Amino acid sequence: MAFFASFRRSARLRSVLLGMAATQALTACTMIPNYKRPQPPLAKTWPAYQSTGGSQLEQTAADIGWRDFFTDPRLQALIAIALRENRDLRSAAASITEAQGQYDVQHAGLFPTISASGGPIYQAPSSAAGLSFAPGLYQGKGGQAYGGGHVFKYYQGGIGFSAYEIDLFGRIRSLSREAAEHALYEQENLRAMLISIVAQVAIAYINWLGDHDTLALSEQTLSTQQQTLALIQAKYQHGEADLLTVRQAETQVEQSASMKADAQRRLEQDENLLTLLIGAPIPADLPPPRPLGQQTLMADIPAGLPSDLVARRPDVVGAEHDLLSAQADIGAARAAFFPRLTLTATDGVSSLQFHQLFTKGATTWGLNPSLQIPLWTWGQNSGNLKQAKSRRDQKIAAYEKTVQSAFREVADALAARKAYLDEVEQADALVASTGDAFRLAKMRFDAGTDSYLTTLDSQRSYLQAQSSQITVAVSKYQNLVTIYRSLGGGWREQSAPKPGQQATQATQATQATQATQATQATQATASATR
Repeated sequence: MAFFASFRRSARLRSVLLGMAATQALTACTMIPNYKRPQPPLAKTWPAYQSTGGSQLEQTAADIGWRDFFTDPRLQALIAIALRENRDLRSAAASITEAQGQYDVQHAGLFPTISASGGPIYQAPSSAAGLSFAPGLYQGKGGQAYGGGHVFKYYQGGIGFSAYEIDLFGRIRSLSREAAEHALYEQENLRAMLISIVAQVAIAYINWLGDHDTLALSEQTLSTQQQTLALIQAKYQHGEADLLTVRQAETQVEQSASMKADAQRRLEQDENLLTLLIGAPIPADLPPPRPLGQQTLMADIPAGLPSDLVARRPDVVGAEHDLLSAQADIGAARAAFFPRLTLTATDGVSSLQFHQLFTKGATTWGLNPSLQIPLWTWGQNSGNLKQAKSRRDQKIAAYEKTVQSAFREVADALAARKAYLDEVEQADALVASTGDAFRLAKMRFDAGTDSYLTTLDSQRSYLQAQSSQITVAVSKYQNLVTIYRSLGGGWREQSAPKPGQQATQATQATQATQATQATQATQATASATR
């Protein structure tokens, strides 16, 4: 206890630390270049032909939580499992922790690493060393000599720091800023991966629903055609139908059976893909799926302005943090051209005799400033600066390309949205017309006024129209998910409250606080009255 009390009594080390804190505050500037966000050549509004019409939604896609966007309970359960079990998300989360740890390490360089040390020194110099000691001061136990000399004893203990750099020109601060921007980049990368996982699960699930409907259609068609084949075979046995009609009906049955097998194969592959995406086997107790088209209650999403992508889409924001990290690296490379001031300071006790180590006279301190001025680096510093500027230029190009790619992705999704809406109407009309044609052809065949070939062609066209209707519906709803993802939606679980809702919540909180205070005041008054 007396050992540490001697340090507390000494104010020298604290004075040194306070002086360094003042120096760091005065030298808080860095040599990081002034940043101006690059402006890639983009249109200020989306092309007119890509507009899907007005939307009644007040929130942008980035503010809509995936639980509010996807209303199918089975799909919500699958997404929740994916976000919990997906291995890519786990790896991305670990990368964020690693980047945050790297920032902590780099930021710690702004402060001295204080440590305590102590211990004895025992040394027995030889007689040939030419050392002479005062009689009785350094003799060993019992006055015994070692190697012709006496044992030298020295005890010391102290607290301090060594090689602490005063960040005069912001080199350490620039490196700390670089690590911070890299951590933010990893965080946006995780958000982008969250969006991607949510969209991939939703798209795979919609595809599974489409193949499920296709399988049901093929089973229904196969059952109907098997009944028709049985009827035609019965007519053939009674001489009311020819062998060609039987063979045509058999061909149609085999084609429908092949269609069923293909739909079953694709359905199983969809389940395998969902298993991979969610990172675990599909549970058997999931809620029943809703029909295709009822996965979301939203028929459209407001696209907003292209400038919204720069502020809300995670991959664009992450690319900007990556650019800012390269900017900070330039500041560190510039600071390397200037002198570095380092300090080593100690405060402690020392004595030649152990029983005097904790006395007042044993206190000691030391301060060792060091100034390092680069004179000839043979192009090392200039080369590092050249590399840093080159990396910054590469990050600028990467950022602009990311923005342009995001713009094109949204524009393509909006263009496809308009096309799919038209295709859905055409597919519905085609199913209606081919279905009516098949009904009329079957009536003519049953009445004996037309051959089975006409009925066969009409049924085949009707089946193709129904299959195409399912395919177009799947593409339409998958495109809606793509728009949601490309606009930056999907990284929130719950939607962000609207500005009006925030004000209402704040008003309710204030009213609740006022009511609580009034109740407490009433109770206090009643107690005082008693």
